[in-house]
Amino acid sequence: VCGCKSDAVVGSSVMRAGIVAVISILGIAWLGSTFFEAFQKEVIDAISGAVQARPWVFSIGLFALSILLYSQAATVAALMHVGVALSLPLPLLIAMFPAVNGYFFLPTYGTIVAAISFDQTGTTGIGKYVLNHSFMRPGLVATVTSIAVGLAIAYGFYL
Repeated sequence: VCGCKSDAVVGSSVMRAGIVAVISILGIAWLGSTFFEAFQKEVIDAISGAVQARPWVFSIGLFALSILLYSQAATVAALMHVGVALSLPLPLLIAMFPAVNGYFFLPTYGTIVAAISFDQTGTTGIGKYVLNHSFMRPGLVATVTSIAVGLAIAYGFYL
């Protein structure tokens, strides 16, 4: 109808970036979810003592799992009930919610791959050490700040 050549569409950079993003997200999320489900008891046993002593440590667990699962919803479904089971107060769990946004940590998330692919200026990219990519610093600052402010508010209500 539009006179578009299908070969040109399939060979375009947008199509390649989209396919890479789909494979990255689904493959790594499936792998991370399978790993967590297989070792859920061990993970809970390992973190329960630390979380009881210092509840904010639970946000590190949320962040780490979100790196593996690439999904806020999957991270919440997999781990928030653990926080409830460990008797963490609900205001603290709500304050730690921003930690489920750790999918930016590895430069393999679809939007990150697409942004790097689309950038023609060369200013967006993956660094020499992989974990020094263009999205690392803004992501960490936003996540840590959000959690810190949330915890300060939650402790104000909780204590």
